[in-house]
Amino acid sequence: MNFKVEKRVGVRATSERIWDVIADFPGWNAWNPVETDVSGTLAFGGSIALSEAVPGLPPRQYTGRIGDWQPNGRLVWMERRGLLFNVLRYYEIEQLEPGSCILSNGFIFSGFRGEGFYEKHRRTLRAACETISEGLRVTAES
Repeated sequence: MNFKVEKRVGVRATSERIWDVIADFPGWNAWNPVETDVSGTLAFGGSIALSEAVPGLPPRQYTGRIGDWQPNGRLVWMERRGLLFNVLRYYEIEQLEPGSCILSNGFIFSGFRGEGFYEKHRRTLRAACETISEGLRVTAES
């Protein structure tokens, strides 16, 4: 079973502009206080390394594997936390009309330990998703 935490926000910018912000890994420090020091290769199976500082949880560094990406559409990576816990992390852009999009970012937890982590931290993670969405929205709209 999967457990999801997500934040969706309207952005008055093109999908291309939003994607440019997402695809600029070194630029994440300017708009994303939760996921910083991001580096990696934007390619299927490529790795993404980052520092994560979710308020209320211990800061950590990890490397994930990019599972899906589509320019102007989505970036998805997976982190395995042992045999019983996986985290899928994603950003998705849905263009409603030129210059107007819905941006989603979230976490999907799976595995036995994933359920427990979700239950314990979903409010904290929801707040982190809200902070990330707002930072990305403001940057893309400027």
